Amino acid sequence: MLLNKIFVRKKLKEFLLEDIGHQDITTDNLSFEKDVKAKIIAKEDCTICGVEFAKQVFDIIDNTLVFSFFIPDGSEVKKGETILEIQGNGKSILKAERVALNILQRLSGISTNTKKYVNLLEGTNTKILDTRKTTPGFRAFEKYAVKIGGGFNHRFALYDMVMLKDNHISLAGGIKKAVQEIRSNVSPMVKIEVEVSNLEEFKEALELNVDIIMLDNMSIKEMEEAVKLNNGKSLLEASGNITLENIKEIAKTGVDFISSGALIHSAKWVDLSLRF
Repeated sequence: MLLNKIFVRKKLKEFLLEDIGHQDITTDNLSFEKDVKAKIIAKEDCTICGVEFAKQVFDIIDNTLVFSFFIPDGSEVKKGETILEIQGNGKSILKAERVALNILQRLSGISTNTKKYVNLLEGTNTKILDTRKTTPGFRAFEKYAVKIGGGFNHRFALYDMVMLKDNHISLAGGIKKAVQEIRSNVSPMVKIEVEVSNLEEFKEALELNVDIIMLDNMSIKEMEEAVKLNNGKSLLEASGNITLENIKEIAKTGVDFISSGALIHSAKWVDLSLRF
């Protein structure tokens, strides 16, 4: 997932404006002006993500700052390793420090967490997907971090794929009616996914030739039966209560995808620090 450069620059400026406001009252009222070298260091093992965004944060504050060393996103970093070196005005570095670290710590946490799930799926044909359970205003960055960790993105937002969930189906009057109405109103180029919670609903969705069927909180036995009944007709996605402990067993049922909001919402921030 590549992020539009104009979009990224705009968002990073917003993040800086939120933090600095009209001034950095501490840094702006100290007299030092000397050039220095600063390092961002990993305080734990992780899969690093957000380096290019961090560099842009420093560049927005002061485009005379020089990056004398950096490692690319997706690198496996050990505790104590240097991720980024910045040379230049000390005041500029201090003003950008917190926003740059926040981005690196949050995104590296997501990529590190995603990597754990990806590693458990090795040897299977199942792909791990994220969800829309993201931080408002930060979704694009968080989904980028999933990709860096080796995962895949589900739909980005409400506009790019039809997802008929239980509440849609209930209000529309059933799976068949909901799918028929969607097909009469939406371009045939748009994919349709239907959420089902039992085998009876699954059979109904299967007869409608939808693109993807989500098996929501089904048991392993039910998923195995669904895969058998499906026989490659639709793509199958398992979702609900996905953990590191059960993901391998779920993949063995033969589903195409496993989606989990935990890739993002349960990721722990990675511990990083900036030192002069």
